[in-house]
Amino acid sequence: MLMRLLLPLLLWLAAGFSLAAGEPLEPEQAFRFSARAIDSRTIEARWQIDPAYYMYREKFKFALEPATATLGAPAFPKGEIHDDESFGKVETYRNEVKILLPVEGAAPGDTLTLKVSSQGCWDKGVCYPPMPQQAKVTLAAASATPASDTASSAAVPPAPTAATPAAADETSQIAGILKGASFWVAIATFFGFGLLLSFTPCVFPMVPILSGIIVNHGHAVTHARAFTLSTAYVLGMALTYAAVGVAAGFSGTLLSAALQNAWVLGGFALVFVALALSMFGFYELQLPSGLQSRLSATANKQGGSLGAIALMGALSALIVGPCVAAPLAGALLYIAQTRDAWLGGWALFSLALGMGAPLILVGVFSRSLLPKTGPWMNAVSRFFGVLLLATALWLVSPVIPAWLNMLGWAALMIVPAIYMHALDPLAANASGWQRLWKGVGVALLIGGGAVLVGLLGGARDPLQPLSFLRGGAAAAVAPAPTFQRVASVAELDERLKSAGRPVMLDFYADWCVSCKEMEKFTFADPKVAAQMGRMLLLKADVTANNEDDKALLKRFGLFGPPGIIFFDAKGVERPELRVVGYQPPGQFLPTVERSLAN
Repeated sequence: MLMRLLLPLLLWLAAGFSLAAGEPLEPEQAFRFSARAIDSRTIEARWQIDPAYYMYREKFKFALEPATATLGAPAFPKGEIHDDESFGKVETYRNEVKILLPVEGAAPGDTLTLKVSSQGCWDKGVCYPPMPQQAKVTLAAASATPASDTASSAAVPPAPTAATPAAADETSQIAGILKGASFWVAIATFFGFGLLLSFTPCVFPMVPILSGIIVNHGHAVTHARAFTLSTAYVLGMALTYAAVGVAAGFSGTLLSAALQNAWVLGGFALVFVALALSMFGFYELQLPSGLQSRLSATANKQGGSLGAIALMGALSALIVGPCVAAPLAGALLYIAQTRDAWLGGWALFSLALGMGAPLILVGVFSRSLLPKTGPWMNAVSRFFGVLLLATALWLVSPVIPAWLNMLGWAALMIVPAIYMHALDPLAANASGWQRLWKGVGVALLIGGGAVLVGLLGGARDPLQPLSFLRGGAAAAVAPAPTFQRVASVAELDERLKSAGRPVMLDFYADWCVSCKEMEKFTFADPKVAAQMGRMLLLKADVTANNEDDKALLKRFGLFGPPGIIFFDAKGVERPELRVVGYQPPGQFLPTVERSLAN
């Protein structure tokens, strides 16, 4: 939610700094043209417009070659009225404009040359002459991917491996920052995006990992040492984001998705279990007894290796944080379109540094905010041990049975509650702290008991363990939306042809935290569910990350879930409604309502 509130401000600031930084752009850079076939009778002409520029509606002209094919009346979107010094009050477009062009006299499979002429201006008073451009478009069915522009008409060639989403969504706007802003403005903007992303669930599991490393270094660790260790961890994470992000941009898929399988997740979870058991005092990691704890030993021994801690950060970035949000998708889209790995990689590096900045603060102050000596330190170590066990369970939850997941969470609440003396009587002269911790223990015991009861009652959601007690009447009030699975591009095309009503396609994966948030909080909202019930709901489960999954993602220029695509009743995508990342019910509902409007 915080990301959604501050995103427009960051975009505006980036655009403003870009204006102050340079001279007018070349027209091909200020107004980036592309075209694609929507279906066998419709071409979409699209311009990505730099934030400091605008285009005139009345100045667009279109023609087709060969002459046997003709164009119908263009379908212009609604623009904004601009009081122009030269032309008076005119309708203009900013950021992006998509114009639908009906085609007559051509057959599916024909390759046509779309010739266009357009004109626009810079906000600082520079207007360009009419600019001719052209693109080759091959007519096909609605499933066609965007056609490539000719070299003469596009300043930036599109990537051959990923379709460019023709959408004025946040992803495209963020990609535009990299194209239109100066280097340092783009880097600073992506650092700000990273700060916002640091408050999302994808980053939270890294807190106990880093805190556990710092705490396990002993009582004498200084602020400087804690800062060094934390920085090594964050730099490892940032370098991984940059390297994997650049590779993902070139390949058209999120490479970290390939690591979301039972063996990798299970192995990494065992590392966390090894760390946790050392904090419970079962053994010293300086003398590991097995191969699985060797990395943890090197990373956590007194005066441990910075390289090993950086490696822990790199692995955490790959395993714990594979979720795709709009800033990450925007950077990947820019890399895919331009092959500019230099700027794209630095943007991803800066994004990860922003995500890691709060982690550095946690690492530096994790010691100073805690008692230095005494039995408190044993309690602190055990607390972080429980957090690491929770992280391990969270990692493997997508690949273990739901009942086992609930049993694990119940144990993680009940066992610590017993150690907190939840079942023991308090002494008459017990201190206030003892009473407080006993209260916390009792609350954990009740919560764990509720999860166990829910498990026995058939519930499989640890966040709603007693949902089975509500019965059928309550469930009938707001039934959960039912999705139909699509496993390939061909299957999706068949469903779109026969839909006869608006369609929503949800890209999902078991390891995607934001996907599960959308299911539990957004799709389950009564108002959202009621509107979604009027649509054909399709789900593409890309957990396996097989060739069909990659083809589905590539079809829409996505690099991984979450992503939601909307289509009209004819099966034509409505790219302006595309959603990338988590949205709460109040923000998602207007999008669904727009998709249902004629």
